[in-house]
Amino acid sequence: MLWIMGGWLAVMLLGVPIFASMGLAAAAFVWWGGFPGVVIPQKVIQAVNSFPLLAAPFFILMGNLMNSAGITERIFAFAKVCVGWWRGGLCHANILGSVIFAGMSGSAVADAAGLGTVEIKAMKDAGYDAETAAAVTAASATIGPIIPPSLPMVVYGVVAETSIGGLFIGAIVPGLLMAGAMMVLVWRMAYKRAMPREKFPSAREAWAAFRGAFWALSAPVLLIGGMLSGVFTPTEAAAVAAFYALVLGLFVYRDLSVRELPRIILDTIETTGVVLAIVMCAVLFGWALSVSRFPQAVGTFITEWSTNPLTILLLANVLLLIVGCFMESIAALLILVPILMPVAVKVGIDPIQFGVVFVLNLMIGTLTPPVGIVLFVVAKVAELPFERVTRATAPFLVPLIAVLLAISLWPPLTTWLPGLVFGR
Repeated sequence: MLWIMGGWLAVMLLGVPIFASMGLAAAAFVWWGGFPGVVIPQKVIQAVNSFPLLAAPFFILMGNLMNSAGITERIFAFAKVCVGWWRGGLCHANILGSVIFAGMSGSAVADAAGLGTVEIKAMKDAGYDAETAAAVTAASATIGPIIPPSLPMVVYGVVAETSIGGLFIGAIVPGLLMAGAMMVLVWRMAYKRAMPREKFPSAREAWAAFRGAFWALSAPVLLIGGMLSGVFTPTEAAAVAAFYALVLGLFVYRDLSVRELPRIILDTIETTGVVLAIVMCAVLFGWALSVSRFPQAVGTFITEWSTNPLTILLLANVLLLIVGCFMESIAALLILVPILMPVAVKVGIDPIQFGVVFVLNLMIGTLTPPVGIVLFVVAKVAELPFERVTRATAPFLVPLIAVLLAISLWPPLTTWLPGLVFGR
């Protein structure tokens, strides 16, 4: 298995798509180990025959619908009214807008591409330099997969067999802490650089912004309330969210045309296909790891070295931060959860705390080169070189890592709210 993993990493570094390299590595293990070839289609089909995984295409569809239905502009307008009059107000509005958008999309890329288009243009027009606009947009986009709903949390819940509802609720406090920590950094930067501020809104302007964004602001309440009350499961919530975004675009805001739906659906199919290809090959690769007893060997090695939960969490953080620099988050989840989860459970780490820590690590990875997907998206939107966006975003790694350490050192930040809601 070590030889196969070495070959897999070498092939991946040569530029072979990650799903293909994982699939080839798993097929090599099947052939080398003398297993029947029918194992491959069995495991691939089993991987996508999952009810919770149905949430993936619906969350992707919802993000595409919102980006096409004018919802992002209304969210940013409302955020600007709330905090735009602070020093560096549009930076704060950028972060607040991401918090609101996170309660609907669950995707860092959707946040960066959707809200980012609106936010970066508005900030440039208001006199902010392009690097600052891009950096705040990229950093705040990482809130998207933390505050529920969240596609990475769904994938983690499926792989780790952990309550997705518990993960959603457990991630709320860390998501708000991320926003607060970034706002503190922006506040310091704003006074140091004498950033501009918007004029204080009149009552009429505030009411108009709230009225325009009301139905969009209601989406997180609808989704979280429906899950907590038992009206629908987290998987069903994804379908409800997609339908709600469709109704808003077609009948409430009327910024979405029926003619656009085929393009939106095709975009959703394309993105879903990429995600499911990674899921199928990663599950096959995970089976190969399990049969080879590689996770058990890693777990034994780690627990022989230390059984202290805090030490294990800190080691996992270091590993995941490094992996996040080189690997897409969904692929990293599917490969590493089966390896690290047994170790975490063995030393007494709560699966919900571990899940939130896991996902936050990988979201920080979206801001680090060479494979920082959010950096690439924002660089394209802002029309800036990748290197300049990377340098400008670097200071925002400090508050994000501070929150990561906080939720690692103090479990109640992730476990208290699920315990209160579900009586855990």
